[in-house]
Order: sequence, then structure tokens, then C-alpha cells
Amino acid sequence: MAHKRPVQVRRVYDTPAQTDGTRVLVDRLWPRGMTKENAHLDEWCKQVAPSVELRKWYLRNPDHFAEFSHRYQAELQDPERADALAHLRHLAEESTLTLLTATKHPETSKAEVLAALIRR
Repeated sequence: MAHKRPVQVRRVYDTPAQTDGTRVLVDRLWPRGMTKENAHLDEWCKQVAPSVELRKWYLRNPDHFAEFSHRYQAELQDPERADALAHLRHLAEESTLTLLTATKHPETSKAEVLAALIRR
């Protein structure tokens, strides 16, 4: 197995850092008010995002991160999402990977679930 580089989670609205490496947006929807130029993305991997149903469930139940994480990991077994996750793992083998999200609380978001899975 190849050596994995650091994986970090940041808000897409934060100023890019030189230590970001490959910057990948993992939201299904484009961030409100963000231009493509200001996002400084290398990729937009919306295929790895949770389903609309799960996203809406979590918006109604923001204190249930553990349950959200469990349900999201189950969704990541879907072939399209699994392929997207494998792609992110490959990127993490090449350079530092920064997963970007528009959420106000990235530490309890899909990006953090993905980062934890990639770090394994």
C-alpha cells in the first residue's frame, strides 16, 4: 500500500494555504457566493457527497453526528460513491489532500467523515 499524505478539512471560504496540496470540494452543491476563481479548486468531487435525503436528515438533526457518520458510511458503499472515495484515496497518496466544504462546522461534516476514512 502506498504512503498516504496528510488529509485535512477546511471551509471553502477560508483563504487557501500553501500547505493545502490538492484542494477538492466534496459538496454536492456549489458554495453560495463563491466564484470558481476564489475557490482555488483542483477538483469538485460531488459524486462522493451524501444523498439529498441524508443531507436533509442531518440538517434537521445536527446533534446526531455519530448517526450521520454511520449512515453516510453505508451510503459510501454505493458503487459511484465508492469509486469517488477511491479516487480521493489515490489523491491522498500523491500529495497533501484538503477536503473543502461550505458547511459552518467542518469538524462535524461529511468532509470530516471522508477524511477519517481516507486516513485509515
